[in-house]
Amino acid sequence: MSLDLDRAVLLPIDMQQAFDDPKWPPRWNGQIDANGLALIRHWRERGRPIIHVRHDSIFPDSTLHPASAGNRHRPGFEPQGDEPLVTKGVNSAFIGTDLDLRLKRLGARHVVTFGISTDMCVSTTIRTGANMGWDMILADDASDCFELPDANGKIIPAKAIQAAHVATLGFEFCRVMKTGELLAA
Repeated sequence: MSLDLDRAVLLPIDMQQAFDDPKWPPRWNGQIDANGLALIRHWRERGRPIIHVRHDSIFPDSTLHPASAGNRHRPGFEPQGDEPLVTKGVNSAFIGTDLDLRLKRLGARHVVTFGISTDMCVSTTIRTGANMGWDMILADDASDCFELPDANGKIIPAKAIQAAHVATLGFEFCRVMKTGELLAA
């Protein structure tokens, strides 16, 4: 399918302050905010639709719980004007929300995603969206992962987790593009 960015909705996923809390493991992508903000600016300048996604944890002790300061958007990632916000309590932005209906009402053909974290909520949203028939696109350099321990407790570097998930997503579920490619398209 050819890419028509005038029919593409930008979907920033879980760009929240919680992920800077020391409770979370280290991440690798120092350019996530700059690249994500460049995409948002580009979409806004062209009047293209943006639907923001925020994770609202049901667990009171979570840094993503609505009562926690970490639940807030990272600076610059807050919805502006009439940009809608979809809140979710699970990994996929399509589960238990009206995201699919919103995309249909906008006449979208493509869904451009980025956010935190690539291997969890971004991946699950992309996989669900692809299974529902959406042309999903991942801006991989505007996404990030955490380093995590494997089953034996050995730390897997965040960049390795990112690479594996981007490869899997790109093989089966989405197109993978760099921020610069999307800005130039």
